[in-house]
Amino acid sequence: MQKKSSAHYQREYRNRLREQGLVKKEVWILPENARRLALFELELRVSAKQVVSSGLLQGKGESRMTDVVNRWTTASLYEALASTDLFATKRAELELIDGVSPALHIVMNEYGDLPIFLTVSGEQIVVESMLWSVSEVNNLPLFNETVLRTHKYFPLSNISLDKLDGDDCYHMFGALSSASSLHDVVFEIEILASNVIQATEAYSEFLIS
Repeated sequence: MQKKSSAHYQREYRNRLREQGLVKKEVWILPENARRLALFELELRVSAKQVVSSGLLQGKGESRMTDVVNRWTTASLYEALASTDLFATKRAELELIDGVSPALHIVMNEYGDLPIFLTVSGEQIVVESMLWSVSEVNNLPLFNETVLRTHKYFPLSNISLDKLDGDDCYHMFGALSSASSLHDVVFEIEILASNVIQATEAYSEFLIS
């Protein structure tokens, strides 16, 4: 199956936002307020669609799902996530990939069917998504320098260079404790999807069309 870069999912994501009647507004904020802005953005989208909160933002009479029982495993997290609003309302789809190193395959329907992978290993949960391959980037030295200087503006996410099917590819990932609350895991998934789209826009000048 042909790999699709994050630029493809960005286009699909924008199309779906337009279909929902949402509009884009540019804002300027201090870097340390990026997480707060992400929360406000999600809240405003939910209000526009008049649906129940996903659990990322506490609504009336709702809990924030902060109870933690020991540490998550991939299997136990799969069961717990399946019952959250994000997946119960089909805004995202969830699949357990079993094996020696089990993982969760998440398809973010609201983000142009962006694929995300989640793994639990010991004390850490890693959530990641592919951005693009090295072959899709022009002026690699300048791009790498730009990423190192600016990736901190994407809250809770980092960018790495990893092998994927023999190709060098850039990935965006977030990591949190395997003892994190279910609320925080859901938020990590949502914020990563948003950051992938934002990063594709931010670095578009370096991407070969």
